[in-house]
Amino acid sequence: MNMKISIVGSGNVAWHLAMAFEEAGHWIGEVYSRNPENGAKLVSQLYDTDLIDSLNFSDSQADLILLAVTDHALEEVMQQIVLPENVILANTSGTTTLAELQNLVDIYSDVAVQTGILYPLQSFTKEIPLDYEEIPFCVESRDADTETILLDLARTVSHHVRTMNSFERLVYHVAAVFASNFTTQLLALSHDLIQNESLDFQLLKPLIGASIQKAIEAPNLHDALTGPAKRGDYETINKHLEYLDELDPDYTQIYRLITQNIQKRHTTNS
Repeated sequence: MNMKISIVGSGNVAWHLAMAFEEAGHWIGEVYSRNPENGAKLVSQLYDTDLIDSLNFSDSQADLILLAVTDHALEEVMQQIVLPENVILANTSGTTTLAELQNLVDIYSDVAVQTGILYPLQSFTKEIPLDYEEIPFCVESRDADTETILLDLARTVSHHVRTMNSFERLVYHVAAVFASNFTTQLLALSHDLIQNESLDFQLLKPLIGASIQKAIEAPNLHDALTGPAKRGDYETINKHLEYLDELDPDYTQIYRLITQNIQKRHTTNS
């Protein structure tokens, strides 16, 4: 069944979910954004969507209102939002618990609504297209009917949909920060090292690609790891540290911490 969906937010998550659900045949009826310019850009990409300038959804025909805002903005949104009775209010956060969302509804909403979580386990950037069918969607609700509706909605765009409680979602979110955000930051540091010496970062790209592919396919990530830290090659490690000390002490701290962690875990797992 196609749903009528309204979205609060116009950032990366809102952008991609709006596109994905519209492509799947659902109607994105309204978008609210604190940034009207971003909201207008999102609405311009959709077929028949209104950009609204307040959080008053009391007359909305939406079956579902998706909250695609940052965790620190959630309470401010809940203080202002006016909801239609019996709508499903679903948050897209990886860390805000269902209980926290329900508590905000109990405090600020004058009408009864169903609450849920619809969390896509992915890193989103507006300009970068994604294969939505391969994105895991994690669903949670205290109400069985609401959970079924959210599961069915997610399955219209993804082949990887499952229920997940708030604690499990937090663990996945933390792990995702290590797997995605920290990895990207380390690659950025690698790029800066090369650029600082006016060298060519392209030479590292085959190594980066092979390392990521190996990490995805390896049955045991510890076995896939190579390098001086795992080998206990202190001569090489010390040369690296001497170079980094002269360049930037922050690099030295990061290098030393990760090296120590590799050695500790390799000793434990060997």
